[in-house]
Amino acid sequence: MESQSLHRPIAVFDAGIGSYAIVAEIQRRLPRQDVIYFADRASFPYGSKGPEELAQVMGRTLGFLETFEPSAIVVASNAPSITVLEDVRPMTRVPVFGVFPPLTEALAASTHHAVGIMGVQSLVESEMLREFVGGHDLDGASVELINASSMVELVESGAFLFDPPGTQEKINDFMTSLFERKPDIDALTLSSTHLPWLNPFFECARPQCLFLDPAESVVASLGGGTEGSGKIRTIVTEDERYSVSDFRRMLDRLGVELALEVVEAP
Repeated sequence: MESQSLHRPIAVFDAGIGSYAIVAEIQRRLPRQDVIYFADRASFPYGSKGPEELAQVMGRTLGFLETFEPSAIVVASNAPSITVLEDVRPMTRVPVFGVFPPLTEALAASTHHAVGIMGVQSLVESEMLREFVGGHDLDGASVELINASSMVELVESGAFLFDPPGTQEKINDFMTSLFERKPDIDALTLSSTHLPWLNPFFECARPQCLFLDPAESVVASLGGGTEGSGKIRTIVTEDERYSVSDFRRMLDRLGVELALEVVEAP
């Protein structure tokens, strides 16, 4: 597939708007890096898929992105990174990077030795996430796994942009319920790439808590990149729930100008 004069781009994808935060961080850190940004809205949400279905989606997506001759592929979603990344890496010859909860940083920042990992349902219920947590030196700290799928939907639906008061109300309710159960938590990882878009709402609901975004560490792991001309090629899928027109409205509200190419889901 013609890559439209991109030089060894880095491909970044997830099931929607969430992965744009990674693209923006690449632009900031590596301004001459060319990027393929694939927003696979037809596959949203990854978090509702079991490991077998998710691995199939990842395999098809990696094969699709490989046709653009990227220098690297970023799976910009915590759920597949934790649950199926090692299974799908052999499906492509391209280096594949994932997004992981910044648990080490959260543990270091917590004064109460109580942290939370916020993610989609399939992530927080997975044995792989428990193994990931168990691989850290907790030193007596508690780690709560928090199903934040309802929060992710506030982003992909565009509610956080088009209904800020309603979004804040839903987040206030979510955080009140969480801290009634776990009042000592003082550091939370935003372990879906959608969740950092809600950070101002989270901070308003719980200003005494630290919220950690993994985007910077993900892009730092890519090294110096492959210098091109800083172009971004944006490819989008859609279905009856999540249309390209809604996606464009979200980008417009964010002040992001991207030419969108609509394709069928791989």
